Amino acid sequence: MDALDQATYHVTDTWDEARWDAAEPIYEQSFPGDGKKNRGIIRRMFERGMCQLHTIAQGQETVGMALTGFDREADALIIDYLAVRQTMRGSGYGGYMLDRIKQWSRLTDAQCRGIIVEVESDQIEANRRRIRFWEANGFHLTDYIHQYIWVPEPYQAMYCNFDETSPLPKDGETLFRSITRFHERAYRRK
Repeated sequence: MDALDQATYHVTDTWDEARWDAAEPIYEQSFPGDGKKNRGIIRRMFERGMCQLHTIAQGQETVGMALTGFDREADALIIDYLAVRQTMRGSGYGGYMLDRIKQWSRLTDAQCRGIIVEVESDQIEANRRRIRFWEANGFHLTDYIHQYIWVPEPYQAMYCNFDETSPLPKDGETLFRSITRFHERAYRRK
């Protein structure tokens, strides 16, 4: 039996201290430095009802995590972070988790037209690998380069449509309006 067949997927939209404690080392390992939200911000996002924590586990060990949130204006799910334990990368867990997130978002919210994610666009191999991962999982890269004022890296938006009769915009600048709304709401103090 394949290891992915034994993996368990879980999603919660309420703060779960134990589940976050299990996911946080993967998050910290995958997003070092200042380019990530701290625990207090993430907890506040849950208190505001604006995010979900997705995890996959093998037995008792959490091997992957993702933070997502809906943008109701765009009828889209935004993947804020998706990561797999470093020792498990390349084993199919990222694609497995993304498949579960797609299934969940289609069942959870009938208005969800697709998924939006932002990727670093500096031309280095690590970023190219990430972009290839998203493309292999049905996402399309936009041309627009977005530069935040609070982080030095440039970003591009990627999207995956659920229904081609009601697609998300193909314009990266428009997609970044959704991403920016999500981040602004997450960092807002009140």
